[in-house]
Parts: sequence; structure tokens; C-alpha cells
Amino acid sequence: PNSITILTGTTVIWTNEDSAPHTITSDDGSFESGRMSRGSEFNHIFTQPGTYMYHCAIHPSMTGEIKVSEAKS
Repeated sequence: PNSITILTGTTVIWTNEDSAPHTITSDDGSFESGRMSRGSEFNHIFTQPGTYMYHCAIHPSMTGEIKVSEAKS
């Protein structure tokens, strides 16, 4: 999806199901998957609340966002 909302501490897993290579590259530099071929997975744990924008460095028009809300204790 282009946008998801999660709680702090959640691990997001991206899987490249496309025949073309892609990256998961955060706009703020906080995470980077490197080049992912078909079937590759990348995961990142979001520990701080905020909105994290990301894109594919190979295909910059492919974008998404992760909205992270504080987990209630």
C-alpha cells in the first residue's frame, strides 16, 4: 500500500514481487534496503513515532509512507 499506520515497535516487511529490481529508501536516510531483486525481503523496526516517507531509488515515482503512532502501555 502507498500508506500504512502502525504502532511503535512494529516491524514492516517489504517483499519485491515484481520482475524489476527495486529499493526501499527512506527520504530522511533512516533506512535503506539496497537493490532488491524479485523475491527479496527487507524489514525495518519503527521505534519512534512520526511519518516516514520512502521511495524506490531506481524508480523515484514509486513512493510510500509509514505513519507510526506511540504504542499505549
